[in-house]
Amino acid sequence: MPIPSAKMRAVRYLGPNRPFELRAEPIPVPASGQVRVRISACGICRTELHLRDGLLDLGKRNFTVGHEISGIVDAVGEGVSAGRVGERVVIYYYEGCGECPECNRGAEQLCAQPKSQPGFTSDGGYADYIVVRAKNCVAVPGHLKLADVAPLGCAGSTAVHAGRMANICAGEWVVVHGAGGVGQALIQYVRACGGRVIAIDLGAEKSALALRLGAEVALDALSDPNISAQVLAITGSGADVVFELIGTTETMRQSVTMLRRRGRIVLIGYTTDTLQIHPVELIIREATLLGSVGSTLQDLHEIVDLVARGVVTSVVDRTLPLDRFDEGLEALERRTTLGRIVLTM
Repeated sequence: MPIPSAKMRAVRYLGPNRPFELRAEPIPVPASGQVRVRISACGICRTELHLRDGLLDLGKRNFTVGHEISGIVDAVGEGVSAGRVGERVVIYYYEGCGECPECNRGAEQLCAQPKSQPGFTSDGGYADYIVVRAKNCVAVPGHLKLADVAPLGCAGSTAVHAGRMANICAGEWVVVHGAGGVGQALIQYVRACGGRVIAIDLGAEKSALALRLGAEVALDALSDPNISAQVLAITGSGADVVFELIGTTETMRQSVTMLRRRGRIVLIGYTTDTLQIHPVELIIREATLLGSVGSTLQDLHEIVDLVARGVVTSVVDRTLPLDRFDEGLEALERRTTLGRIVLTM
């Protein structure tokens, strides 16, 4: 659509169970402590589907969606060094209240009253520009493509955060149950920690990709649904860690049954389903059940460093122009992608 010179394109969330709309919006101006980023790329995350379909509703309306954002700083607000103009960045999408215990220990993703969450409660990255707190912009080395870096803002940093929570030790058997965007980063992160990865997903192509990324074993749930038995046979006594990224009652149940004594299960995938388990199953095995949401700013710094050093690869299935965002969402919903779909501006 034609955009007036003082306007920019932005894909807006108007409320649950309503389609997103591409609109012309004013180009934002950075306030004190903020920078404006000319967006180069924004990854399409399953969270956008959850917003659109009403699974995730944080109460806000009429904002720009998208939270896996990379670009170039093109303006700064008061108190921010002009030297940041031209800096290539990826954006951390939480800004906490700055006063609560969670914010004080660097866990802004757990803040109960955040000031801003780009793409969730405030304007995000399906647009030409965004303004954010200067601190939230993590510098990106020049040898990395901004389209490859964008998914690190969520998929990559979420993987690092979940991996840290699991406290992976060298030699442990680790199941990544769902090898999509976050799962692909987790496979590589676990390998970097010395873990032995069993990846589980649907279809031979996804299994082959998981093996290329470093999984020792890749199981196709389409060809053999008895996944728990396969994991037990491979590991002998069960997995030390299971990352559950799919979120159905069936896959969550499988994830519990494939766990060894004193194993850890980490729930990551948003879901409308219910985890059904008798507490005795956890008690008699002294198993640990963890939830992991988003990431800290430090997690984003770490994943950028890992990708810059070639330890982790950002897997991009395809890039699409912004006005084809619906096409990307549809492909993600059909689960036909082998990596992140990234919108480019």
